[in-house]
Amino acid sequence: MIPQIRARIEDFRQQRRLRANSLIVSVFGDMVVPRGGRIWLGSLIRLLEPLGLNERLVRTSVFRLSKEEWLRTEALGRRSDYLLTASGRRRFDDASRHIYAPHAPLWDRRWRLILGVGQLGQKDRETLRRALFWQGFGVLGGDCFVHPGADLALAFDALEADGLGGLLGGLMPLLAADPRLGNTASSADLVARAWNLDELAESYRQFVAAYMPSLDGLRRDRGAVFDDQDAFLMRLLLIHDYRRLLLRDPELPDVLLPAGWPGQTARVLCKELYRRLLASSERHLDCYFSTADGKCPPFDADFDDRFSEGDTLAGGVP
Repeated sequence: MIPQIRARIEDFRQQRRLRANSLIVSVFGDMVVPRGGRIWLGSLIRLLEPLGLNERLVRTSVFRLSKEEWLRTEALGRRSDYLLTASGRRRFDDASRHIYAPHAPLWDRRWRLILGVGQLGQKDRETLRRALFWQGFGVLGGDCFVHPGADLALAFDALEADGLGGLLGGLMPLLAADPRLGNTASSADLVARAWNLDELAESYRQFVAAYMPSLDGLRRDRGAVFDDQDAFLMRLLLIHDYRRLLLRDPELPDVLLPAGWPGQTARVLCKELYRRLLASSERHLDCYFSTADGKCPPFDADFDDRFSEGDTLAGGVP
């Protein structure tokens, strides 16, 4: 087995605090949805046990995710399947459009604005800011939210789904077509004022440092005996860590990003490593994935285009 992969898995096991809730959401989005969208709790426990998540922790986590309306249950005799709720599926589908995107979004050189035109209390303003932050919006001043490519109708739908429908009457969506805002220099200044990208850039560098050794190892030793369970665990950690980064990433077009933006390297790295892990990890799921009726649903071929062939890294990354 590739020692760098084993080392990454062991690093995860040694964490003092395991964020099981978020990891389970990653399992559902990347592995359960392509196999019919449901999984027996016992199967989920078996799949996660090698990462150091014991049965009690997994049961507690899925209970919390059910309370938070990410998951729901369907009983079949003495067993139960867990499924993403409609809102949980919507939230992960939104994330998936970014996770599995073949390239960074293009820009039409227009800005999407959401202006607060009503009286917002401090608590409502902060709640709105956080909700729009998770949609990728930056902030200009106290009540102006900006993004270069967001669908404003979908943004408002998401606010409604998050329970913020009562605030929508005080918000005005605008599309800025002023050519001065399409100027690269002016737009770069706007980006610098609306987003703080330094911390995100450092997180991307750490992601590359954590996973590049595994990709290099796979490239060097193509004839190595590949353990299917390790491939599954590595794929899960890879997509989980990448998803957590993208939740904080406004997904700005390349033309608006600083030169040498590490998020571009991270995207290509994730795609190539994911493709190399996919077949072995799916063999592991064929053996250990089960629904409450004891069946193992096959992988849906409609998901074959996830991380389809595209750019690859030319070599090691500094």
